Formats: sequence, C-alpha cells, structure tokens
Amino acid sequence: MTAATVTFCVVAAQTERLDRFLADQLALSRTVAARLVADKCVSAGGRALRASARLERGAVVTVTLPPDAPPPRSYAPAHHTLTFVFEDEHLAVLDKPAGLVVHPGPGHWDDTLVNVLAGRGTPLAPGAEGRPGIVHRLDRDTSGLLLVAKTEAAHRRLATMIEQRRVERVYAALAWGHFAKSPVTIEAPITRHPKDRKRMTVLAGGRHAVTHAAVVARFAQVDLLRVRLGTGRTHQVRVHLAHVGHPVVGDREYAFGGSRRVTPSERRPAERLETLAPRQLLHAAALAFDHPVTGARLALRSEWPADLAPALAEAAADPSLLAQRNPLQYLGFFASDE
Repeated sequence: MTAATVTFCVVAAQTERLDRFLADQLALSRTVAARLVADKCVSAGGRALRASARLERGAVVTVTLPPDAPPPRSYAPAHHTLTFVFEDEHLAVLDKPAGLVVHPGPGHWDDTLVNVLAGRGTPLAPGAEGRPGIVHRLDRDTSGLLLVAKTEAAHRRLATMIEQRRVERVYAALAWGHFAKSPVTIEAPITRHPKDRKRMTVLAGGRHAVTHAAVVARFAQVDLLRVRLGTGRTHQVRVHLAHVGHPVVGDREYAFGGSRRVTPSERRPAERLETLAPRQLLHAAALAFDHPVTGARLALRSEWPADLAPALAEAAADPSLLAQRNPLQYLGFFASDE
C-alpha cells in the first residue's frame, strides 16, 4: 500500500499552532496529527514544519499520510430540521437552533450542523481548519443567525469582510444586574483559561476583543441588551459580560454566582427567573452585510426563540410577552435598525 498525499491552502488570516490546526483541518486526533508533524510528513514550500508553526493565509500545506494512518474523516450526513432566512447559490443564512454544534470535533463527529448540511445536499466551500462552509460560529447552546458559504469565492470574501468588521453581528441577551451607563464598550483580551481549556477568560496577552452593549429594556433584576461584536472571539459575549459583572442569565459556564449576585430583596424572583432559563439567554438576532458577489445589502433578523420566551416574560413581569409573535420587536430591540 502506498502513502497518500493531501494538499490544501490556508484561507484563515493566521492559524493556531500546526498540530492543532492539522487535527482540525483533516479531522484527525491530536495524537495522530502530532505524530505526522514529528515524522516530518507535513511541509510547506518544500520544507518540513514544526508543531509550533503558525501559518499565514495563502500557505500551501502538503501532508503525506503513511499507509497505516487513518484516513481523514468524511462528513457523515445527518438529518435535522433547519430554518433558512436567506439562501442562494453563493451562501446561506440559517436560524441555528440551540443544542446543535456547528462543526465536527471530538465527541461530535457526525451530529453537527456541517453533517446536517451534508445530509441536505448543501454544497459547502472548503473551510479553514476543517470547517467546510463555516464563516463564523455560534456556541452550541446559542441560537440564531449563522452565515454559511457555499463557494470558495464567497467564503474567501466573507472571511475578509468579517476580518475588516464589515459584517454586523448583533445579539440579544438578558444579563444580570443593571449597567450604570449605556451604551458601553467592553475592550478586554480573551484567551483560553489556563486551568480549564474548555473555557475562555479575560487575561493579559490574550487576543484583542471588543464588544459593544446597549440597554434596550431595564427589568427588576436584569437588563435586556443589544450586543454588537467588534471582534469575534470564542465565547466573547459571555466572557465580556461576565468580566464586567453582568453575566448572561442561564449561563452555566460563566455565571459567576448568577441569581446569587442579585440584591437580597430581589433574590427570590431572580431564582425563579433562573429556573426558567433552559440555557444561556443569548440569541444571534441580527446579521447585516453586503452580498459578497452581488453587492446587495442583506439585513436579516431572527426573533427571540420560543424556548426562552417564558424566561423573558418572567424577567419583564409581563405574561403578555408569551403571546407576542415578535417579542424583541415589541420591546424595541430592532428600533435602531429602522
């Protein structure tokens, strides 16, 4: 049996270290990826690369897989009902439900959004770090608008637009407590938590991160926020809001006390609100950008999801919100878009 060769071009502005990048790109285990690098089976420009190498956009990487190496994973089709708010031959914008992981990885090789799109027959552009078609991500338990590229040209242009801050991404969030002023800009570097690699944290030396937040409505224990991304780091909204003392209601990883942070006189209703939060009360509610091929302006919206409606009604002390088809619009969330 002869060795197989895989060649691909880096489309991200810069990759993480090579062994991790390779594992994601070819959907291999970290151990197998590290062994390929150590055995000098990974090269760019005719020279073998080190595990710590970070590659720039445009680098062409060649990987020689020995006969006994496991083949790169394919994206097994899966089936799930998806709602698309826009779709053409170049791209799609879907309303991702909570609980759906965006792309394959350890523990989720065949039940992700990428697998569902494969099962649907949706063409996907070659993606950075083994994430075909994925231009940006949403956390597993965050719902809302997600952009997917179908062609390589669309993917490349959309990635550039996001890098240049020309794609507006806006979230609706219920956060504990009350902001002293609004709007506010949170600027704090984000990196992996040194003791828990599954979590992120604000730490000197982390990646530059900027979040803009404005209070849409002030309720007894929480604020309804309109949050706009200035950058797009992993868990950015959740980490930044927790960092300034206003964690997202229902966030199990970055709660930092949750309802226990509320003044004692409001503790009981806060605890009642917390019990109604099935997940973090965070939703990607608006997405606006110029179409990468036609240039037409797209401004898309997604209303507050049904599974979070009881918590919103409880927070607002307004049961009529449960009957509202468009609770965010009713509360004035989209007013600045009009």
